[in-house]
Amino acid sequence: MRRTMTVILAVGALGITACGDDEEETTAPPADSGATEMAEPAQPEPVADIEMLTGVDTAVALDAGFVEALESLELTPAPVGDGEITEEGSAVFPITGGNVTYFEPGTVSPYVQGLVEHEGSGLSLTSADGTVVELTDFEVDPGASELTGTVTADGEVAAESAPLFFLDGGTLEPLEVMEADGTAVLQGTTVELKAEAAELLNDTFGVDALEEGLTIGVATITVELPEG
Repeated sequence: MRRTMTVILAVGALGITACGDDEEETTAPPADSGATEMAEPAQPEPVADIEMLTGVDTAVALDAGFVEALESLELTPAPVGDGEITEEGSAVFPITGGNVTYFEPGTVSPYVQGLVEHEGSGLSLTSADGTVVELTDFEVDPGASELTGTVTADGEVAAESAPLFFLDGGTLEPLEVMEADGTAVLQGTTVELKAEAAELLNDTFGVDALEEGLTIGVATITVELPEG
């Protein structure tokens, strides 16, 4: 039976202990020495921690402005591998691995940490002249607010682990645990095109209309809770 994300205890503060020679007694520092031992502050307790992600997916509700930009450039999007574009206009990529730790917002920065992997899926863009660019094997790094992936142009790898999208966590909603179906949902991250990706796509398709900061859509990450 799947359960709510495992909540782990905060790491206790580590005291600093002075160690003397085996043949000598350990004595406290003189009162007037000014030496003061300080314990490290305790790590805030995470709300949830999943060491190994097994599913389910990251879905990006494609922004109307992005879709219009593709249409004006005669670029046709399509899913790659296990990816999917729904009738409602969301690009969906299955989660294949990684880990995630979620803290109460404001207690730790960044409060969402880890890596979310999406091997074997992605998104392709095909131009009117038949040029095909595939963006695949996405890795979401919430701590770095970045999504990277492999870029392939007409079957040739152009870049690996390329910075593709900026993830604006300022629009992220609080973690929602769906106990009935054993999942947890992070919704609301705005996905924007990064400068490196815009330059690569413009060069490949021979255009100049794709710019840094172009809103791709809003992401919803749904993860499967560990069983137990």
